[in-house]
Amino acid sequence: MQIIDGKQTAADVRLEVKQEVEALRIRTGKIPGLAILIVGENPASKIYVRSKVKSCEEVGIYGINDELPADISESALLERIAYWNAREDIDGILVQLPLPPHIDEKKVIDAIELTKDVDGFKPENLGLLFLGDKDSLKSCTPLGVLELLKRYRIPIAGKNAVIVGRSNIVGKPMAGLLITESATVTVCNSHTKNLGAVTAGADILVAAMGKAKFIKGDMVKEGAVVIDVGINRGAEGLCGDVDFAEVAPKTSFITPVPGGVGPMTVAMLMKNTLHAFRINKKII
Repeated sequence: MQIIDGKQTAADVRLEVKQEVEALRIRTGKIPGLAILIVGENPASKIYVRSKVKSCEEVGIYGINDELPADISESALLERIAYWNAREDIDGILVQLPLPPHIDEKKVIDAIELTKDVDGFKPENLGLLFLGDKDSLKSCTPLGVLELLKRYRIPIAGKNAVIVGRSNIVGKPMAGLLITESATVTVCNSHTKNLGAVTAGADILVAAMGKAKFIKGDMVKEGAVVIDVGINRGAEGLCGDVDFAEVAPKTSFITPVPGGVGPMTVAMLMKNTLHAFRINKKII
């Protein structure tokens, strides 16, 4: 059993982005720009945004924390997005979720320019992902999972990949990425019959349902690769969707929580912003 070190891999990705950003700055005189919009005073959201701004500083991206009041109107927020869409020095726009209940999340995501959608949440980008488009912007967490698999030289083509969870942010784009890599993909949900039997057939198991320690030892086959996307807070602190103590001994590779997929999400946001810069500035 080998633990997949997401923290170190994320640091490697950030260093590569930093080197490329510096090379592009020398070559073009420009650097990528990322606008992060946060609405209200959600403490968890503020922590996430600070982490993203700090990563921007680390890799040399121009990062802006655009803090907006909780009572901002939907129309005013859409106007703010239009402002960042029009800014030539901004290549990526991220609206930190969740939003206050009076704001339609779909309208907000739809308002972001396609080539600035560094979260990869727009329906067009999700569709392009399933079409195998290499240049489209892809959801950061699934992209981080794929990066981990590739950097640890874990074979994907021809493998049975099972994803537990079908969210638009993780499950569905994860399926698209693994299909593009020639895996045989099954996406499970709360209605899946004999779920344990399905997961036990997985060569690669991605747990992303948001239920603490849901995946038990008897749900995983010997030698499986287990990727735990879940982050759950309990009395014992952070834990994933996988019961690590039960499952880890059976695996060939496994991600821990914390320190697995989590750090990769922000690292891939930096990589996406660099990619968006190349798209928007037409730099090969």
